[in-house]
Amino acid sequence: MKIHKRTLSGTLVLAAVVILAGILVASFAEPYHQRLFFTFLVNLIVVVGLQVFMGNSDITHFGHVGFMGISAYVVAILATPIAIKRTALATAPFGLNTIQISPVVAVIVAVLVTLAIASLVGVMMVRQNGVPATIATMAFLVVVHVVLVNWVDLTRGPRAFYGIPVAATLSWAVAAAVFAIVAARVFRDSKWGLQLRAASEDLAAASAVGVRIRKLRFAAWMLSAFLMAIAGALFALFVGTISPKSFYFDLTFLTLAMLILGGMHSVTGSVLGCVMVTVGVELMRYLESGPTIAGMELPDMFGLTGFFLGLIIVLSMTFRPSGLMGSNEVDDVWYRRKVRKTALEVA
Repeated sequence: MKIHKRTLSGTLVLAAVVILAGILVASFAEPYHQRLFFTFLVNLIVVVGLQVFMGNSDITHFGHVGFMGISAYVVAILATPIAIKRTALATAPFGLNTIQISPVVAVIVAVLVTLAIASLVGVMMVRQNGVPATIATMAFLVVVHVVLVNWVDLTRGPRAFYGIPVAATLSWAVAAAVFAIVAARVFRDSKWGLQLRAASEDLAAASAVGVRIRKLRFAAWMLSAFLMAIAGALFALFVGTISPKSFYFDLTFLTLAMLILGGMHSVTGSVLGCVMVTVGVELMRYLESGPTIAGMELPDMFGLTGFFLGLIIVLSMTFRPSGLMGSNEVDDVWYRRKVRKTALEVA
């Protein structure tokens, strides 16, 4: 696959920003802020993974967090020490409470299991268009959540799954985020990405010229699921405790707000939206607790974070439906400024 010079330069800029931020946080930040940055990187991988499918196929995907949940639980079931599973999963099927493998191998197995499930769902998903496809993705999320909540012997049901080895590091998260950005950008600017976006603009015309729409959608679906699986595994191995609630509507709307604000057709927009919403959410959480600012004691404002996310989606869809970046990448902005400057000099 040929990588264009502008694709490479734009990708390197985003990757450099993430790596530099990771170095600064690892060197100078307090443990709390390092934890916050790790969560940001996991959300960044999820948003970029969501962009791979939504941004190129133009099909709203509500089920992406389901893949993250599947991967996280597979890692938890396989990597948790046997001593803990004998009490936490005493009646686990298939003898899984007697098995313990290393976190790295567990991540590989989790990604393969997630991809296997994604391929089964994807075969049906790629045949749908518009609203039916969107509803089907939401139904998939509900199915995953119901299984996680009700398969008590394997997942502990609605209770927290604890004891997962905390093995993920900030370096792992930075490397995974950079990989997600590179993969998303290369796919976006590839022949497959261009054809898939063209098909989303005019389905009939794309079919008429021989674009294999289902094949392209399936490729985007699988790449998106792969990135979600990595994010889920990182999340489980970092927090050490997960529950079905961690992978349901709250995280779905958070990551959708990030993608919509930045621009679902742009990888740069995905990163920008993730940064802005993360900062905004942390500010809202601070205000929720009723802090004292400049001598004035503010009242408790519980639910302010949810209000903030809803407001972002409403305002974005009303005034900027294509997001802050639209279809532009960071190299597009730089290139246009260069062309404009050259034109002024010639004039």
